[in-house]
Amino acid sequence: MWSQTGALSFARPKAQVRTLLDEATTEQLERFAGVLATDGVARGLIGPREVDRLWDRHLLNCAVAVDAVPRETSVIDVGSGAGLPGLVWAIVRPDLLVTCVEPLLRRATFLTEVVERLNLTDRVQVRRGRAEELSGDLQAPVVTARAVAPLDKLVSWTMPLVVPGGELLALKGAGAEQEVTDARAAIARWGGEQVEISEWGSGIVNPPTRVVRIKKSATWR
Repeated sequence: MWSQTGALSFARPKAQVRTLLDEATTEQLERFAGVLATDGVARGLIGPREVDRLWDRHLLNCAVAVDAVPRETSVIDVGSGAGLPGLVWAIVRPDLLVTCVEPLLRRATFLTEVVERLNLTDRVQVRRGRAEELSGDLQAPVVTARAVAPLDKLVSWTMPLVVPGGELLALKGAGAEQEVTDARAAIARWGGEQVEISEWGSGIVNPPTRVVRIKKSATWR
């Protein structure tokens, strides 16, 4: 059973959010926040200490990065966990078709229930499995991941899911440059031909969200 969210105790920067999103999107994102703050904590998807910083550290951190995604495309979120960034992106950008890939049953079950509860079934599907197991079965123009693994490991799991000419958008932190350096060989091995690091949400989240964009060669086979 889903918990009754009622009056939630976590911080809700409504004024900040409403300057970025329309009312319907904001309300849906707030519903998702309510689920994370209750059932997400109870079921081990979100740590109790994260509740008070759900917006800045998680929801807005993901939401601002969606501007890096092209319009009207398909996205695979590897290791989606609690739906970050996959479900946030699907809420904020209805033009996206999102596949949340999650190997753990309890997390995949949670994601499936949230998708149904938030009426996202028209643009989100949940696939249980490891990314490497889905290689050859699942591909998209955009693949993303957040807090899954160091980049050198991440590219070997995710780049096979990127269509030739597509891109990996890895949400990373302050150590992004070093991770790129450490992953140079793996990036080349999996067809990565262009790498750039960009920041999103300056003045909205602190620190801004950093995205490592790796373009896959259009001739990669």
